[in-house]
Amino acid sequence: MRLSQACNVPAISTGDIFRSNVENGTELGQKVAVFMNAGKYVPDSLTNDLVRSRLNEPGVEGGFLLDGYPRTEAQVAELDDILAGTGHSLDVVVLLVADSDEIVKRLSKRALEQGRSDDTEEVIRHRLEVYAEQTAPLIEIYSERGLVVEVDGLGAVDEVTRRITDALDARGITLLAG
Repeated sequence: MRLSQACNVPAISTGDIFRSNVENGTELGQKVAVFMNAGKYVPDSLTNDLVRSRLNEPGVEGGFLLDGYPRTEAQVAELDDILAGTGHSLDVVVLLVADSDEIVKRLSKRALEQGRSDDTEEVIRHRLEVYAEQTAPLIEIYSERGLVVEVDGLGAVDEVTRRITDALDARGITLLAG
């Protein structure tokens, strides 16, 4: 949220959209709850349709921040197709680097604070395994395109946010004065 505000663009978080649908008991929510509660990725077809729909809505003309998408090589291909159809392109891919145990600790704390049933330690650790298998290869894809910026993800939220905004500024991405 802070980053999208700093860049003055909407944040499009597939996880937030999925959780909202689960909480509201929508048809999509019922479908994705099974995957989320098991720590699995929601199938590409559902996720791609959701992102395609959102990127065709008003309000993204000036840019957007994707959070949690793409997560698989098939989603990269779909995003490329979506962007080609909308005239957008990616400016940067921010890779937050953090120790696995620290990720588990933080997400477990978030689960308690936000009442998130999809953030048990077992589910988080499984999600990290799925990440290593399915998402980590995307780093190479986007690195070859010259888009990846690595940022240390450890520290206070304000500190990590500053690192990200500094990295974006170094890439020439316009931020609002804060």
